[in-house]
Amino acid sequence: MKLPKEFLLSELLRHNVKGNATLNYGNGENVWMHPPVHRILGWYSRPSNLDLKRNVWKLNQISQIIDNDIFVKGDPAISDLATLNRFPNLIEASLVNSEGSKIGVIADFLFEMKTGNIKFYLISRSNPRIPGSSRWKLNIENIVDQQPGLVFSSCVSLDDFPLIKSSIKYEFFKKGKKIIDRFDDMKNTATNRLEDWLEEDEDINQKSEFNRNSFYNEKEQVRSFRNKREDDPWI
Repeated sequence: MKLPKEFLLSELLRHNVKGNATLNYGNGENVWMHPPVHRILGWYSRPSNLDLKRNVWKLNQISQIIDNDIFVKGDPAISDLATLNRFPNLIEASLVNSEGSKIGVIADFLFEMKTGNIKFYLISRSNPRIPGSSRWKLNIENIVDQQPGLVFSSCVSLDDFPLIKSSIKYEFFKKGKKIIDRFDDMKNTATNRLEDWLEEDEDINQKSEFNRNSFYNEKEQVRSFRNKREDDPWI
């Protein structure tokens, strides 16, 4: 089975690492990367919750991926968490905008399986461990600098990044806004129709008033003419 050309780090860590059908190395725990060139070198897994050692793997040790299992070839390098924590890592680093304010957290990235090159990062607004939270795409060219725990971007806010995945809360907000906008449109339409109706009614009233005044004027003229005939002895 061919390996995928591209893979998310979160997917890599979610898989169980196996040497064969019986040899289990546990689930992936974190990434081993080289941040200055935006490249993943490998990852490490934890055999069990009671084990303090970590199994470190290179990407080229992956032989196949089947369902929820990653099968590896060769033996892992053995290390411990204290040593691995000293390796530079951009996951869960704070994203700082051009004005010096924190606007998000590095939550994930997409990488090429063959080379390990990172294509782009995924940003969360707050804690990336919250299930179902939104993700924004951070391209490499938008990164101007980096240091342990911090990534500096040329952008100002998360609105400057493409939204890759919406959270349930965000989708609910968008749907709610659409309903409000639709209600506003209906309200504006109803208001315009009411105004048109009132204007038509006003025109009708004005015409009625004009006709009524014209009718009274005609009656006055006829009455005046009759009075003149009665008063004039020559008629």
